[in-house]
Amino acid sequence: MEELLALRHQLHRYPELSGREKVTAGVLLDFLQPLNPARIHRNLGGHGLMAVFEGKAEGAEVLFRADMDALPIAEALPLEYASERKGISHKCGHDGHAAILAGLAAYISGNPPQRGRYLLLFQPAEETGTGALSVLRSRQFRQYKPDYSFALHNLPGYSKDSVVVRTGTFAAASRGMVIHLKGRTSHASEPEKGQSPAMVLARLMNDLPRLSGNGPEFGFSDFALLTIIYGSLGSPAFGTSPGHAVLMATLRANLDRDMEVLVSRAADLVNESLAGSGITASISFQEEFPATTNHTEAVSMVTTAAQKLNLKTVNAGLPFRWSEDFAHFALRSKAALFGIGAGVSHRPLHDPDYDFPDSIIPTGVSIWTELYRQFAF
Repeated sequence: MEELLALRHQLHRYPELSGREKVTAGVLLDFLQPLNPARIHRNLGGHGLMAVFEGKAEGAEVLFRADMDALPIAEALPLEYASERKGISHKCGHDGHAAILAGLAAYISGNPPQRGRYLLLFQPAEETGTGALSVLRSRQFRQYKPDYSFALHNLPGYSKDSVVVRTGTFAAASRGMVIHLKGRTSHASEPEKGQSPAMVLARLMNDLPRLSGNGPEFGFSDFALLTIIYGSLGSPAFGTSPGHAVLMATLRANLDRDMEVLVSRAADLVNESLAGSGITASISFQEEFPATTNHTEAVSMVTTAAQKLNLKTVNAGLPFRWSEDFAHFALRSKAALFGIGAGVSHRPLHDPDYDFPDSIIPTGVSIWTELYRQFAF
């Protein structure tokens, strides 16, 4: 495990943002090449990397996926392996996830499969929600059609080494909504001669969050949430009445069908707010994540692996409100995204004081190994 620990710390020291993981991929490639997989695919969906191991007999095609991008958050901890990239650090633990998957690659190299095909994907751009879909659309990946797909994520707030599972929605769908309001500027002494979007912006900031709800009484099948995350109006010029505004919101829902309802209602509310104002609006969406939906059979296999390892299994209860672009793999295969507890009092994800707990690397590798053995022998 010392080699995996060193790998994790190296990845942590040189973090890269979504879509820019060139050095990260190079470090992982150097680790994988001596393991002699059947083939290694590079530049999947950007800087994605995938090692393929194959058995001689027919069997299932199984994808194991780890993310590898970092966040635009400055390193706040005095670590020996602290980030050397100003304003960028691994505050979601993707360095740990990649090290765990590298551990599985090492195990498979020493214990080659008798049957089936195993795809070990180090995926770029998870944080922006673009990586998984880019990989799936890439020319190199199109030859593969996984029967099963698995991914894990460390979870602060849960006891260390516990395995957190849930059938159905594991992580919510989300979309970033961007609303541009356009009016007409005028002199600030004569606002009546222009068309300021100020009142429309104020109404939307007040009314859009009220679309949130949980259950049929709110017109949803399950939970849905709209959060205002940014707003701007005009420019800092005391002599000018504004003619432009921008409002951004994050929409979340446990079910994809509820996301469509929420999107539709938000768009209707924007149009209703424009009535009689002379203001026009345009709406666009960014960072779109479907709901990550776990398959019963895949979750059962994760649970079986945890039981063989005598690890505590925890049912997540409600779906997590954050999103994961692993959802795209779950739409195409029997899939399971599950969690490994990082510690009840561990700092939360995306916190400046967060660091991946190295002590759970062996747990992650052992779960991957047990899942692999269920298919390979």
